[in-house]
Amino acid sequence: MASVAVVGAGWAGCAAAVEASRLGHQVTLFERARTLGGRARAVELNGVLLDNGQHILLGAYAASLRLMQTVGIKPADAFLRLPLQMRYPPASGGMDFIAPRLPAPLHLLAALLRAKGLAAADKLALARFSSTARWMDWQLHQDCTVTQLLERFDQTARLTRLMWRPLCIAALNTVPERASAQVFLNVLRDSLGARRAASDMLIPKVDLTTLFPQHAAAYVERAGGSVVTGCAVQAIAPGSDAAHSGWTLQINGDAAAALQHFDAVIVATDPERASELLTAIPGAPALPPFEHEPITTCYLQYDAHIRLAQPFLALLDDAASGSWGQFVFDRGQLAADQAGLLAVVVSTSAVAIAAGQDALIAAVTRQLAEALRQPELLAPRWSKIISEKRATFSCTPALARPAADTGLDNLFLAGDYVASDYPATLESAIRSGVKAARLIAA
Repeated sequence: MASVAVVGAGWAGCAAAVEASRLGHQVTLFERARTLGGRARAVELNGVLLDNGQHILLGAYAASLRLMQTVGIKPADAFLRLPLQMRYPPASGGMDFIAPRLPAPLHLLAALLRAKGLAAADKLALARFSSTARWMDWQLHQDCTVTQLLERFDQTARLTRLMWRPLCIAALNTVPERASAQVFLNVLRDSLGARRAASDMLIPKVDLTTLFPQHAAAYVERAGGSVVTGCAVQAIAPGSDAAHSGWTLQINGDAAAALQHFDAVIVATDPERASELLTAIPGAPALPPFEHEPITTCYLQYDAHIRLAQPFLALLDDAASGSWGQFVFDRGQLAADQAGLLAVVVSTSAVAIAAGQDALIAAVTRQLAEALRQPELLAPRWSKIISEKRATFSCTPALARPAADTGLDNLFLAGDYVASDYPATLESAIRSGVKAARLIAA
């Protein structure tokens, strides 16, 4: 049994701590904040426990679902499970696409035939994309942008605007003009190209800290490990003598010794902090720099009778007209105590937030009132904007991402930025944490 330090209790760190505990190691999980979850965590707004960003998971997120079950979460209780869909408000100029619960790929064929708001040319283009991607086994000889991929596959302008662009932005948090086509195809391969349930959309019914990190911490403690919050790891150094041949951590936090010794360390912080820690370690690899993309969520509280026709709807975003929202969620259909609360998601939101929060709230409420044809949406009872300015890395073509193994004995990396088929998602974070923990066992 090894003593293992996990630095950072975001989703990657929590996954690493759970998997290392499951494998029989003695784990200490360090988190400098008071709340677990990192960039996907709970926050309190006007007495309501919400998230720093609205998330959707996919049925294809096998590692996430498996680890949640490991720590005692029942996915049926934690998520509202919906079939694959891209549904816009009626008469808003969008489309209505929803996959019935049929075996794959019949569910996509039926959804395509029944789709409203798409012309015959749009439907043929979508069918052509799906069949060609399958024939290619979802692989490109050379990565390119999503925009270039769509042009190569002769996708129509309307289908691109209503389906491919919002899917790309939602999955990669990078606009199609800059996004990696290969990573986009990887996501489509594991969702649209897999069994029907893999394409299901899973909307959390509880806040993100409760959804996994809180249960993960309890699992680690039940296994004999410990979770230390409000505690920053300031430095990592090789053990100085035979008695401490692994790694020494310099700690600055509540009720923690200045120096602690471990056989193995998993650095599960953001890449910038990980780079700072590695720079001081002789022989450690230099991490590549990453560009980052923000995600903004606008919470709007209305009277309890305000309700969407579905749990969430897509919105037509248009920067030229100040229509920034891409999706709106009805929180009242997820939690009984949140009736009348809408959450509008603005991905790749750097331009949207530049004019300030008041301007963005005014723009989003105007967009909702026009799209849903409900003038009362112009005046919420209260509103709050949360911007995670470094929510994800920019998922650009052929992006260099570091390996989990640093090349140093029992020192590993975990995080959604670590080399993976996936973009910066909860699933990639969890996969990286599990992989790092298994490298210790190896």
